[in-house]
Amino acid sequence: MERLQKEALKAREKAYAPYSNFLVGAALETESGCIYTGCNIENASFGATVCAERVAIFKAVADGQTRFNKIAIAASGELTPPCGICLQVMREFNIKTIILINQKKQWRSYTLKELLPVSFGPHNLG
Repeated sequence: MERLQKEALKAREKAYAPYSNFLVGAALETESGCIYTGCNIENASFGATVCAERVAIFKAVADGQTRFNKIAIAASGELTPPCGICLQVMREFNIKTIILINQKKQWRSYTLKELLPVSFGPHNLG
């Protein structure tokens, strides 16, 4: 298993999910090879909950990174695709490869186009 997948599994262990008990970790690789991780963070109001994928992406952007190669997402349970909001954020930063990892450490790689075939992007604003 490659380093990015291992980092996503480690990040899943840090998830704060007292309401759903659905733990998710993400590891994002920048073009320069840096890895940023994130975990899902739930909130009693539910609307304030943040997904692991966006935590990792926002940490990287806050650190000045905006060019990414791929993201690995480790969820408890089966291979679980990112939610629509996370896919839209991935689209904004053109993250082309998404690796999903399940509880048994089995994984499968997808392209963003497979998971979000018709998307809204910067080209739609002009």
